[in-house]
Amino acid sequence: MKWAISYLWLLFACVAFSQIETGIEQGEIGIEQGEIAAGSRWETPYFIIHGKEPGPKLILTGGVHGNEPAGSLAAEQIRNWNILRGTLVVIPRVNALGLEANTRFVPGAEQGEQDLNRNFPKPGSKNEATGALAKSLWEFVTEQKPDWLIDLHEGYGFHQLQPGSVGSSIIDSDTIETDRSVPSMLHAVNAGIGQEKLQFVNLSPPIKGSLARATAEFLGASTMILETTSKDQRLPFRVRQQRVMVHELLSQIGMIAPDATPSMTPPADGDGLKIAIFDDEGVSSNGADEVVKTALQIPRALAWRVDAEDIRDGALKRFDLVVFPGGSGSKEAAALQESGRGIIRDFVESGGGYVGICAGAYLAAANYPWSLRISNHQTFCESREVPGLGKKSMWYRGNSATVAMELSAAGKSVLGDFPDTLQVRYHNGPIVSAAGLDSLPKYQVLAWFRSEVSQYDLQQGTMTGTPAIISTEFGNGRVLCVSPHPESTDRLRPLLAHGMEWAGGR
Repeated sequence: MKWAISYLWLLFACVAFSQIETGIEQGEIGIEQGEIAAGSRWETPYFIIHGKEPGPKLILTGGVHGNEPAGSLAAEQIRNWNILRGTLVVIPRVNALGLEANTRFVPGAEQGEQDLNRNFPKPGSKNEATGALAKSLWEFVTEQKPDWLIDLHEGYGFHQLQPGSVGSSIIDSDTIETDRSVPSMLHAVNAGIGQEKLQFVNLSPPIKGSLARATAEFLGASTMILETTSKDQRLPFRVRQQRVMVHELLSQIGMIAPDATPSMTPPADGDGLKIAIFDDEGVSSNGADEVVKTALQIPRALAWRVDAEDIRDGALKRFDLVVFPGGSGSKEAAALQESGRGIIRDFVESGGGYVGICAGAYLAAANYPWSLRISNHQTFCESREVPGLGKKSMWYRGNSATVAMELSAAGKSVLGDFPDTLQVRYHNGPIVSAAGLDSLPKYQVLAWFRSEVSQYDLQQGTMTGTPAIISTEFGNGRVLCVSPHPESTDRLRPLLAHGMEWAGGR
């Protein structure tokens, strides 16, 4: 359970705030923090952000359903926005146990009370919620007397293609205020969606028993459920869609500055390492997940997933380190586009850290037209004639396998005091040699391959004795390139975590 709680803390970027005294007068900027269902197993934090000027009060909730992480992550990011007018109340991880277990329902709830978003007062019934967590949340919402409530969710399919799902929709309570705001919210979010059938649509009303429906009917607030679609869409993209819609609404009702952007905003306080994990085209299906688990090993670290658009929008300015997981280096480069690759170079040159694992190490190399050229290494990748098979690329060495890796003395100082020889998973990572560019410093070898994998006879003898992990500098930043996959193994994640700390300047 301790590990699971830590994992939830990192995955959803829960960074501790010092509690600010309550009773803040309007006109002061301040943050209050407290707990809903305090002292119980359902305990979950809330944050109240006061603007300088009077204005509406809006409650933003995420994670009501635990298998819908985009809303929780978006709420975590939005709670750090600068509120000018009114009050923003954020409950980012309503169903914290469900998020931890990646389940829609409330773990351990009584029969008939598992779906939290069916447990709030229904039309024609008493103003009472059912279930311990719903009762605590409803009591809190009632005490807040909101003008608005926005609940962030995810559907399993696109509503226009699968009418049984409410994915990619804004479900509103059909008030004058929502009628005024929904069209501009749809326009804002759909501007980033090329295919018309994948675009958001407006539905109404929220389902009976939902927090949004109850808040509208019993408290008279304007409410919405914002539903992204999890099918075939990566998490950072869905999180950004949530941010864009909430940003448009807050702009419409004057709570944020007209020139504010729907940015990914980590907390300003705290001294922990802020890690951006690339999760876009080219990254393997579990690549970012494994890096998140690795970042767990770093005390007080904050790790958020970013995609290429986040990077092009300037998200890295708020981070210390960017990590590119395994997958395809060329596809990661294509997703970034030339402008994004330039931003990565500038980020590292200005003092940011870079960790490239397998595909990310290819991306950092100096021998491809699409590579970042932030490390003075090249890879064994040319095509050669294989008797009976024709021309074959030498980077491909077959299926995933375990190989031996030996740490150097320098490697132990950076990566930790591990046994000299380690068994590590390898899956077509780069076979590294010096590129010999005068414009880049030489790299340092932190680990060597002591066994090899080969698909063709021509590859035999070309892997053993070559660097498995290298480190270097690019401008004011540090670069760590890792050919194998230590993040895939529990016992080796601390090794990579030490490397991430080094690259991040810690």
